[in-house]
Amino acid sequence: MAKHKNLETMARNMLDERGVKINDIAELVYYLQSSYHDDLTIETCKENVERVLTKREVQNAIITGIQLDKLAEKNLLEQPLQEIIEKDEGLYGVDEIIAFSIINVYGSIGFTNYGYIDKQKPGILKKLNDKSSGEIHTFLDDLVGAIAAAASSRLAHSYEGEK
Repeated sequence: MAKHKNLETMARNMLDERGVKINDIAELVYYLQSSYHDDLTIETCKENVERVLTKREVQNAIITGIQLDKLAEKNLLEQPLQEIIEKDEGLYGVDEIIAFSIINVYGSIGFTNYGYIDKQKPGILKKLNDKSSGEIHTFLDDLVGAIAAAASSRLAHSYEGEK
């Protein structure tokens, strides 16, 4: 159990170090779900994000993806992978595959939410996709979108259970 808590702490710290706050992800959940739930609050969205972050599959994906982004920033990957990740090439797709491991935890509705938010790029996703900062977020933007999609799925399932 201690090892699992260490993974969770590490994943949360890595998100924070890369400038992603829990509230940023909660805002994405709100963006995805507010039109379906009249009484939705940012606090409810945040609670769902928090629960998603307790899952080991999610933690593993965060740690792996962010580590690859950081290695690319330090130019420590071999070519052609270095350039592919640096440029966030559209046909690479491995970043989305890692994000799918997060979405899979909460069922198929997560795929729809993820696809939508990945195209819209609201909130923190717009910032993470801005290449002018010099930071590389090839994996992080997809991870954050997937966490939001998974939390949205979790939220949708919980509301469905109340009916």
